[in-house]
Amino acid sequence: MKELLGVQLKNWLVNGGITEYWAIILQSIIAVIIVLIVAWAADLIAKKVLISIITKLVRKTKTHWDDILLERKVFDKIAHFAPASIIYYSAGLIDHIGLSNFLQNGAYVYMVILAIMLIDTFLNAGNDIYNTRPVSKTRPIKGFLQIVKIFFYAMGIISILALFIDKDPLTIIAGMGAFAAVILLIFKDTILGFVASIQLSADKMVNIGDWISMPSKGTDGTVIDISLNTVKVQNWDKTISTIPTYSLVSESFSNWKGMEESGGRRIKRHLNIDVKSIHFLSDEEIVKFEKIHLLKDYLIEKKKEIRTDNSEGEIPINQRRLTNIGTFRKYVEAYLHQNPKIHDGMTFLVRQLQPTEKGLPLEIYVFSNDQAWANYEAIQADIFDHILAIVPEFNLRVFQNPTGDDFNKLVN
Repeated sequence: MKELLGVQLKNWLVNGGITEYWAIILQSIIAVIIVLIVAWAADLIAKKVLISIITKLVRKTKTHWDDILLERKVFDKIAHFAPASIIYYSAGLIDHIGLSNFLQNGAYVYMVILAIMLIDTFLNAGNDIYNTRPVSKTRPIKGFLQIVKIFFYAMGIISILALFIDKDPLTIIAGMGAFAAVILLIFKDTILGFVASIQLSADKMVNIGDWISMPSKGTDGTVIDISLNTVKVQNWDKTISTIPTYSLVSESFSNWKGMEESGGRRIKRHLNIDVKSIHFLSDEEIVKFEKIHLLKDYLIEKKKEIRTDNSEGEIPINQRRLTNIGTFRKYVEAYLHQNPKIHDGMTFLVRQLQPTEKGLPLEIYVFSNDQAWANYEAIQADIFDHILAIVPEFNLRVFQNPTGDDFNKLVN
């Protein structure tokens, strides 16, 4: 039908007294103009009329998925097929073979590229729709969708290549077996990333929103994106680190999700007590410490135990006696127990570590009930502010290497 119209137009021009050569040229020009006008009209109708109607219908629905399709401009890309299809199927009106083939091939290539872009956009919209569901927090599908995108991109490139070399696409695909090794080398990271994505998802090793730290990559922050090849982490200094997906499988990293779900955050810090300041408590010191509310019950009970265990008249070295370091440790325990910001249901230790050349480490190992970083640091700082300030009250000293001021005092 298209070729018949083209022939009739050419014959009409020839009958009008125009030579056949110029009739073909004029017929081609007129046909091109007609095709372009019709394509323009189709594009106008598709965009201005159909898209407007679809937009109004989508806005009226209560579902959310169609709004995402609209925001991703899926319908706009579908509308682009209208003018391209008209050009492709109307190219036969042009009697000039070279121009006809050029327009038809150009329209074909455009529609293939448009189809790839439509699939890409549709998959992105599908990922957005999936992310609205709770399961997306633990089972991201972005990596799998990227594999699908790669497949369609490859098919599109093969289809365009087959057009230009005039070969069947299946023949090209069959001949690519010889380049399998090269393809594997080129897509090595993609293949590794795909396998890693499956493992990360299946084992629930890391999800978007998790706080992870990976010292080997200089990363410490929140996961903001997981794709086929990379995992993006926003560090606490607001920089963005990009980590290869397979690195999370092949290398070690810490996921702080367990801490966040536990309801507590660990405080593990110690201060070094100068061993030369450790001694047995005198009676005056015991009387003084009994006035401290946090120690009163402890000292009364301890004095009863000591009186029961000690024999009268026995020399002091053979008797049980209270020490300032032990009493101080009990004070710290009582102080932490009455602190409302310390989690009572988790590990609670105030312990001595192995003495070193820097003194006797007294370690606090407890959990705060507030996990927010700023609040956690404030809780930890308040605890040690008080402990460091109260140490001299027990006639203890915190170990500190000599400074210039210490040497000046010795000289003077």
